[in-house]
Amino acid sequence: MSGGIAALAALPLAIAEPEHEVEIAMLGTARGERVWFTPLGIAVAPSTRVCFVNRDPGNSHTATSYHPANFERTQRIPDAAVPFHSGFLLPGDTFEVVLDAPGVYDYYCLPHERAGMVGRIVVGTPETPGWQGAVVATVHAAATALAALPSVEQILAHGQVMPEEAA
Repeated sequence: MSGGIAALAALPLAIAEPEHEVEIAMLGTARGERVWFTPLGIAVAPSTRVCFVNRDPGNSHTATSYHPANFERTQRIPDAAVPFHSGFLLPGDTFEVVLDAPGVYDYYCLPHERAGMVGRIVVGTPETPGWQGAVVATVHAAATALAALPSVEQILAHGQVMPEEAA
């Protein structure tokens, strides 16, 4: 993994400015057979406000960080981070969280995790003091869903990664 982090030094990094707000939409197909977050992965600076918006007219969704405090999931956010859980958001509802701790935050939609509705936020860069990289191992059944997450390197190189549905 250290080779991947070293390779980051050569990449142009695109992250949102501090104190900036970014939106992550919750979407789904008309009949509900596919659901996703867009962007799937995004790079932001510490102290960025992230606003999750349910833009899916047919489903309720959650934005829930992987953390033992949230339904006993394996922790996949920085140790210094505060776990978040939006509760169920009906179509048009929003949930905001400010991410201060640098590192990688993986999150999911509670009712749609097994359908692959997961996302990743990278706060800062590996050079940011206090940075904590992505958690690699997981014992939770959502390992298949987590495999769909873009790499930290891909997110940092492009600023955001869109799901196939939004491409």
